[in-house]
Parts: sequence; C-alpha cells; structure tokens
Amino acid sequence: MIHHTSECESIVMRSDMALCLFASDLHGRVDRYEKLIDAILSERPQAVFLGGDLLPTGLGALSSHAGLPGDFISGFLVKRLRDVRQRLASAYPRVLVILGNDDPRSEEAAIVDAAAEGVWEYVHDRCITFGESQVYGYACVSPTPFLLKDWERYDVSQYVDPGCVSPEEGHRSVPVDSRAARFATIQADLERLAGHANLDRAIILFHAPPYQTKLDRAALDGRMIDHVPVDVHVGSIAIQRFIAARQPLLTLHGHIHESARLTGSWQDRIGRTVCLSAAHDGPELALVRFDPANPEAATRELI
Repeated sequence: MIHHTSECESIVMRSDMALCLFASDLHGRVDRYEKLIDAILSERPQAVFLGGDLLPTGLGALSSHAGLPGDFISGFLVKRLRDVRQRLASAYPRVLVILGNDDPRSEEAAIVDAAAEGVWEYVHDRCITFGESQVYGYACVSPTPFLLKDWERYDVSQYVDPGCVSPEEGHRSVPVDSRAARFATIQADLERLAGHANLDRAIILFHAPPYQTKLDRAALDGRMIDHVPVDVHVGSIAIQRFIAARQPLLTLHGHIHESARLTGSWQDRIGRTVCLSAAHDGPELALVRFDPANPEAATRELI
C-alpha cells in the first residue's frame, strides 16, 4: 500500500538554494540518461527533477532493453544512480521523481522501493519541503488517444476530445475501481492535494502542461475527426485553472514533445507563475537549469 498525503513532509536540506536540473520524457533512452548523469557529476546540483515518461515505451520493453540485464529500473537506472551517489557522497542531489502516461503503473512499486533506499524521492500525489519551498508532484494527464490509462483522468468533467480514448476504456497495468475510473478528475485531485496551502513558494512537478499555453501545442494542424477540427492545444484545463487560481512560484511540465519546436518557446507564464517544459521531440536531452530563488532566469540546453 502506497501512502499519499497532502501534508508536506518536512525534510531538511542545505539552506544555500542554487542549481536545480529538470528533465522529462526520457523514455528509457540510455544515451539521454548518461548525459543527465554526466551533468549531475560535473555540475553538482542540489536537486534533480524528473517529470515522467521515464521508462522504455511499452510493457515488454521494461524486461529487456538495449541489451541490459534485468529490468530497466533496477538493472540500469537505480544501479547508475547508486554509482553516482557513491561518487558524490554528501554532494549527491535530491532526485524528485514522478511517472508519466507512458510509464506502466505496475512499475510504481519498483520506484517506491528505490525511494526507500534513498536513490530518489517519489513525489506523485505528495508534498515535500525543499528549503524554503514546497514541492508537489502530480503525474496524471487528461485523456489521450493512447491505450495505456494508468495515469489518465478526466480533466474537469467526463468529456473526451475527438480522437481520444476515455479513461474508462483502454487498458491498465494495475486494476482500478470502475467508479474511480469514471468519476476521478484532475481538478478534484489537485484540490485535494494542495488543500488550503499557500503556494507562493511552491514548485509543482507535473507531467501534463497547462491548456492553451506555449507548452501544450501538438502537431495536429488541419486534422479533422468526423468533420470536427481537432484542438491543437492538448494540455489540461484543470492544471491551467489551478495555476491561474493558486499562483505557485514555479511549475514544471513535459508530455507534449513537439511544443517547444512549434511555439518557439519552452517556457510561459500564467499570472506570476513561471511554467517550464523539458519535453523535446529531437534525439537530444533537453536539460533545464533553474534556481528556485530566481525561476525567471531558467535556461534550457539541448545536449
């Protein structure tokens, strides 16, 4: 049983807040992970945020990938981060992790096991204290055309865009109550997760981007389904409304790989909130660097 809570868990960290790294949508690409690990070793960040879609695509890909023995999580990812922790000792960063809609929820237990040994912190549906900030994690996305539904929710109502498959259809790697599949929404989840907390200093690690921003633009131009034009903005209305209403300090996003290429920007603002995306549709690792004390100065490099 995985215990989630909306109360922040107080964890002490170094007070000199500085460099944080953010990556998302690595999709089990070993070359991208090795570039990220090189950056961790050379730059010594205080924290690394991983925004979901971390594992090889497809259930079968997890058992054997790129000739690696064992499954991807323990056979490669955890092993490599253990090596980094051994090399950096007390300088090992906090690694804050959520999964994404392409990551089977059946792998969540392995993520939790690695968290128990301190390789990373699993922050989906949780809030943790990080210096002067609170970090919230939320992995779920609104309905997509894809069939794996472990991390999909209805957005603000039981509406599904043309061409998408409802959370009640498709398949799941772990069973879920049919009532939860029918009535759970991202909107209700976020209200429960944040409660009445003041989010002025909060960092929220999402997988999905907010709706109608520079971060959720998909390559759907001119597409019609049953003579209905498909919306080219595919982010979450609930996440957009939540950010607009609650104004966290910083939100981190992924999911829509081509958004930065199509809009020319990997960052946006909703009111006072800075919104950053590490999604990328090229072969490179898109690495975002930011300081929580000055999120407007964030940079992104394609490595």
